[in-house]
Amino acid sequence: MGVRAAVVGRVGDDAFGRVVAEMLASYHLDVSTVLSTPGTPTSQTLIVNVRGQDRRFVHSFGANAVFCAADIPLDRMRRSRVLYLGGYLLMPGMRHEELIPVFRAAREAGVKTVLDVAIPFPGEYLSRVAPLLPYVDIFLPNHHEGELITGEKDPLRQAETFQRLGAGTVVVTCGGDGAFLVSAAVRLHAGTFSVPFVDGSGGGDAFDAGFICALLDGLDPVGCLRLASALGASCVRAIGTTPGVFTRAECDAFLREQELRIERI
Repeated sequence: MGVRAAVVGRVGDDAFGRVVAEMLASYHLDVSTVLSTPGTPTSQTLIVNVRGQDRRFVHSFGANAVFCAADIPLDRMRRSRVLYLGGYLLMPGMRHEELIPVFRAAREAGVKTVLDVAIPFPGEYLSRVAPLLPYVDIFLPNHHEGELITGEKDPLRQAETFQRLGAGTVVVTCGGDGAFLVSAAVRLHAGTFSVPFVDGSGGGDAFDAGFICALLDGLDPVGCLRLASALGASCVRAIGTTPGVFTRAECDAFLREQELRIERI
């Protein structure tokens, strides 16, 4: 999408770690803050598609088990426009009490803070999410994650709960049922673009990327939902997490031709 980005994270001191860093660099991403962790394998996830059902995930924490808030370079963060933390709750070393100063520092520097979660199994997660939300500008869970955190099945009520707990804007994605956006100023429900569905893997991450691109472009909530939904839709057209994702030119052309139903609620 033509956005300059740096990746902060950990890989193992193994062949997979080197492949990950090389692949990211090949897309012109800054990988100078990707740390190699001796004696630890690179995190891996096997995604199994099941016809007529949701996917199955077999996950190994690997080096992500020791990735922590202290690994985030504050000087680099303060020179950025957006700080995005994805996979929160799937990284055991990433603790909210250590993340709060990082997110606070980002906001004080005028950096937008964006948070997404990944939940490995049912459990009590609200105590790890709620203290961080007052420092989050955009919170982007899906409706399954929202239910596991809040106990609430309705995605709109999930969004309202997260916004009431302090998040500036909450977007709960619901797969084929679109997305709900709740902020102090507006409440929206977006539908979905009609595209051939092949594999849902990576669709949520692509949605997040589109939303961040829209933020950087200065778009309003409706514009953010349109761009995010387009990029998310592009991802599900092909097997894998990245092969179907639009380039910026493809995304712009798609949005010129396609309409997305968005209503105020």
